Amino acid sequence: MLSRVANTLYWMVRFVERADNLARLIDVNQQLLLDFESLDSARLRGFWQPIILSTGDEEAFNKLYSENGSREVIRFLTDDPRNPNSIVSCIALARENARTVRDQLSDELWEELNSLYLFTRSAEASRLIDSDPSRFYDQIRRCAVTFLGIAESTTSRNEAWEFMDLGRHLERADKTTRFLDVSSYLPSEEESPETVSAVVLHWTAILRSCGAMGAYRAEKKREINASGVTDFLMFSKEFPRSVRYCIEKVDISLHRVSGTPRGTFSNQAERESGRLLSELNFGCTDGIFESGLHQYLDNIQIHLNHIGDEIFETYVLMPERMQTSPVPKAPTLLDVATWQMEQQQQQ
Repeated sequence: MLSRVANTLYWMVRFVERADNLARLIDVNQQLLLDFESLDSARLRGFWQPIILSTGDEEAFNKLYSENGSREVIRFLTDDPRNPNSIVSCIALARENARTVRDQLSDELWEELNSLYLFTRSAEASRLIDSDPSRFYDQIRRCAVTFLGIAESTTSRNEAWEFMDLGRHLERADKTTRFLDVSSYLPSEEESPETVSAVVLHWTAILRSCGAMGAYRAEKKREINASGVTDFLMFSKEFPRSVRYCIEKVDISLHRVSGTPRGTFSNQAERESGRLLSELNFGCTDGIFESGLHQYLDNIQIHLNHIGDEIFETYVLMPERMQTSPVPKAPTLLDVATWQMEQQQQQ
């Protein structure tokens, strides 16, 4: 498979997954504010700022906005064309990637992504963002899930599919760690019944952002707290948005592409994924909180970035280098005879 095509399919799905996750995050936190009607302007800024910090886009946000209130943060993450990671920008980038590999996609898959792109550019989308944002984010989520479902049911299980699956699960693992990291930026307050209730609401929002509320209650069967939510979203073997589950899928896809048996590695991408999967297989929540949740999640994100870099190095950048590098000229019989004569003279 051409490296350019593999890279394009990989990023097409990553951008759709990113838009889906951002829509979940914003919608859930907007609805969460309904439980905090008494928040003043200063506390509202304190509520939205952690979301920008967790996405890693604070530098770009600060260059574009002087305030960090709800209106500014929502605009930045939703439809600001100056932000390459906004929902609308991600959909546009996914559609552009799909357009360049149109022959690799089923008609249904292209039509769904194109329809989503046209919706984000429509007057209806602008109206919903202003008057009924919850419906706008629900539409983004439904279209993204439909897109991924069509991809799964219409794509042959070949290298194209493996690179699409790599993009989906790497992006999903990254966003799950960032959703968990939102709690690290919340201001610490003295414990009180009101504060305890607010903490529960925040961890509930994190579960809902990952679509994990029902699965968490079915598996944990206990109250919602930091330890339980972190354990579930980091180490669950069954929940498809847990970091461990996603890295397991990444490791499987990498080995299917290379044909190397799992448990071994033939390139640095497989080595990085195997190392991270081993850490997650033997990790525990107590160890996370002992080292500090924010520091632990930062380390996971560094691992995820390394895996992405090594995928590019192994399957995209290196083939280009091989194509542009001059092929060594094969030695002739005269060259061999000359070399043998030089060796004899040196002796």
